[in-house]
Amino acid sequence: MPYSLLDLSPVPEGFDAADAISNTIDLARHAEGWGYHRYWMAEHHNMPGIASAATAVLIALVAQATERMRVGAGGIMLPNHAPLTVAEAFGTLATAFPDRIDLGLGRAPGGDGAVIRALRRDPMADSFPQDVVELLDYFGPERPGAPVRALPGEGTEVPVWILGSSLFGAQLAAHLGLPYAFASHFAPGDLEQALAVYRERFRPSRWNEKPRAMLAINVFAAEDAEEAHYLRTTMQLAFARLRTGMPGKLPRPTRDLDAEISPQMRRMVDQALRITAVGNPGQVQEQLAALIETHAPDEVILTGQIHDHSARLRSFEIAAGAMQGI
Repeated sequence: MPYSLLDLSPVPEGFDAADAISNTIDLARHAEGWGYHRYWMAEHHNMPGIASAATAVLIALVAQATERMRVGAGGIMLPNHAPLTVAEAFGTLATAFPDRIDLGLGRAPGGDGAVIRALRRDPMADSFPQDVVELLDYFGPERPGAPVRALPGEGTEVPVWILGSSLFGAQLAAHLGLPYAFASHFAPGDLEQALAVYRERFRPSRWNEKPRAMLAINVFAAEDAEEAHYLRTTMQLAFARLRTGMPGKLPRPTRDLDAEISPQMRRMVDQALRITAVGNPGQVQEQLAALIETHAPDEVILTGQIHDHSARLRSFEIAAGAMQGI
């Protein structure tokens, strides 16, 4: 089973965006050597702890620094952009890096109301399905007589994925015959139902003859299980702060998480992040295998917000070994 990596290019406390981008490029180079199939980055705006706002730019840097691994967006928030501009950007990437670029599309804004206004987005508009179809047309065969063409972009057939955490994305991906990636790493509530709807309603298309579902899993791995749980507290803290309206740089881990967040918040965070493998190499492999058996994905994408870059590298290296052993 292919295993991939989702990187938000986190900015840890005590560091800046330049460090985050350097860490992303370093992680990508290592990930290629560890057998990761795809390396995806996501569009977020106005977030001090995330350096992947200009996602297509970062994709170009990672693709330039690697040789074989697929690189792409997981995802681009399509309502923030005109389909033509996305087609031109990813068409340019696909032209520069043939057969290596992916485009995952999300429906969320990737920011709050202030961000929506700053992006000149109409908060009442909801043309996501139509915009996806328009974008697919731009990537399709050459259209010499068309009034508008994506150049570069036309004829590149960039693989498009639908991302989502609800039934809407599952239904759209099934209707269009596109692959579907579920955001189970932070919003697993509808996971089982969404995958069932996607598989039951999938219609074969020129892009895919059968459904292809991707499961997102958080991974926190270390040689010692106690250390892995310690590393995980960074993401638990970050998620709690985001939910309480206090986003910031990626927190340092803590030995006493309960002193940092309330029991009620802890339960909410742990429920939202329940699609997680944490522990030593053997435990991580066992937990990944159980999640794969339960949800039967065609591919998994692993992620994990860890403050220390060397610990993050080791976690993804252990996770790759675990996937190879399943």
